[in-house]
Amino acid sequence: MQVIRRSCAKGAREASGLVVIIDVFRAFSCEPLFFHFGAARVILEADAARALATKINHPKVVLVGEVDEVPLDGADLGNSPSEIILKGERLFKDKTVIHRTTAGVTGATAALDRTDEVILGSFMTAKAVVNYIKGKTPSLVTLVAMGDRAEHKAFEDEACADYIEHLLTGKPYDPVSSLSGIVFQSTAQKFITGSKPYLPREDPIFCLQRDLFDFVLVARKEEHLLVVFKIDQCSSKR
Repeated sequence: MQVIRRSCAKGAREASGLVVIIDVFRAFSCEPLFFHFGAARVILEADAARALATKINHPKVVLVGEVDEVPLDGADLGNSPSEIILKGERLFKDKTVIHRTTAGVTGATAALDRTDEVILGSFMTAKAVVNYIKGKTPSLVTLVAMGDRAEHKAFEDEACADYIEHLLTGKPYDPVSSLSGIVFQSTAQKFITGSKPYLPREDPIFCLQRDLFDFVLVARKEEHLLVVFKIDQCSSKR
């Protein structure tokens, strides 16, 4: 198995083989929580206008989204794990969720133009992602760390890719160095300072938890939609 690394929007557009799109702060730390709280269906929508139109036409749909970190006007929630946790099942159970983000969702959308299946990656599901990949035995795996607004490398996404690569290949990985590197970077500090209400201090705490969930989230094309499927690593069923 060959593992290659790519970053940001350009990396997503160029990815090939079995692709893991990584967005730790915060898109693909939110995605597992949708399913944890009982969402019936999750759809990725890269276009903010289409996401809002879907919410207007289908008010019972839960819209979670942001543009450059700012919550979408008209959405139920911004792209925040802590806000999702505070709402819990009462908002998500048995609902369809539309998810729009600047980095993760747009990166997954771009990668799906080149392949039939894309894994959504974060620390929360990293070990399950690796077990899924090993079960697939692909010849090529591309890890794409989406970075800050998909434009610049972000330490947390690169560190998550390091961890996944470590689990796949045995490449050395230092968890203390990784965590300290993340916390003191600007991409984490902007949450910790608490200067913007849509960047809660609590979000990094949830985003940096490793291997919380024993399921994998896979994005696949379904007609004109990009649908996320939860694949349980115990039962191997959606």
